Amino acid sequence: MKPEEANIAIIGLGYVGLPLVTSFGQLYPTLGYDIRTDRVKELRSGKDSTLEVTAEELKAASNASFSSNPESLADCNVYIVTVPTPVDSHNRPDLEPLERASQLIGPYLNKGDVVIYESTVFPGATEEICVPILEMASGLTFNADFFAGYSPERINPGDKKHSLANVVKVTAGSTPEVADFVDELYQKVVTVGTHKASSIKVAEAAKVIENTQRDLNIALINELSIIFNKLDIDTEEVLKAAGTKWNFLNFRPGLVGGHCISVDPYYLTHKAQDVGYHPEVILSGRRINDNMGVYIANRVVQHMTQQRIHVVDSKILILGLSFKENCPDLRNTRVVDIRNTLVGLNAQVDVYDPWVSSEAAQEEFGFELLSELNNNEYNAVILAVAHNEFQELGAEKIKALAKSKSILFDVKYLFPIEEGFYRL
Repeated sequence: MKPEEANIAIIGLGYVGLPLVTSFGQLYPTLGYDIRTDRVKELRSGKDSTLEVTAEELKAASNASFSSNPESLADCNVYIVTVPTPVDSHNRPDLEPLERASQLIGPYLNKGDVVIYESTVFPGATEEICVPILEMASGLTFNADFFAGYSPERINPGDKKHSLANVVKVTAGSTPEVADFVDELYQKVVTVGTHKASSIKVAEAAKVIENTQRDLNIALINELSIIFNKLDIDTEEVLKAAGTKWNFLNFRPGLVGGHCISVDPYYLTHKAQDVGYHPEVILSGRRINDNMGVYIANRVVQHMTQQRIHVVDSKILILGLSFKENCPDLRNTRVVDIRNTLVGLNAQVDVYDPWVSSEAAQEEFGFELLSELNNNEYNAVILAVAHNEFQELGAEKIKALAKSKSILFDVKYLFPIEEGFYRL
């Protein structure tokens, strides 16, 4: 198959899949498939609730269509899988969405077809788990009748600068010829170019360590901030001083959530343990980052107690709920750990986020969001997410939300310490 002969199906229309539909849909017949009928309906109407794609971009993808009917996959010959790969309550990889997507595609595979996976997995998952499902469901033979590729997603929710087109894409294929095909296909929509890996396993490993490395760097700074707090040293001042060296990495302490950084390391550690190695450093970093929400809540309580503000029955405001700034994505947000810890101490906690709908918060976490902000109401205000709206609000207006005797805690280092905010 040549790229110009591609008839593409994108399986999964979330933060990763939809940009692929709008990009490929400008060049090739492209089907966006999702099991969520409401998601398909909104995209057909020209709207994207994730805010990753504009109405103009949807309209420009003139060759794109959307469906939740499996039979619509029958005319496709390139299948790109972008379903979630979460972890379960014990932080073990949950491959059910990936397995179900493979089972979905299998009956529609024909000779010569290519299945490309973008979902983050541990090295070996594509060929060891997904391919056997495709073979069983299709009755075809891998690398004789159909082929596989892997091109890990690098979407950063809410980031309009680092989009699909201008971030280098890693590609790989199950044979040298298929690797060339996958690479050429992505070059059509990734203007800055691609990097062709020597094997699918190498591409899988590259993806999973990208986020593992970032997770560990943040964990180190989080641990340093805990140490510096005990030493009564301002972490920001230390980081600024150290940052004057040319090769010092610029990380800041804070919460680590989202689908990638807080999840992907567990895929690597799972595979490491499967082959008999217990990864000490990676899991240690995960424990530090997973506990930061509780740590922040306890820091707020400590400052309230020092100011003789009773935590029980106090009113506390958390600004921001999404896992990162300027996007509505709630996946694995650790802000809920701050809230739950404070609620567990019998504080009354309000959460305000202009990017997140109250319905989404209710569905995901079981509480509603504050609809508007009121001045002089709170014993503590915690700035948890660096939305542009909060930066534009400014320190004075945020301080006005609190009572005269109160605590202000800036998780995101938005405002100078001179403004009266405590921070990590």
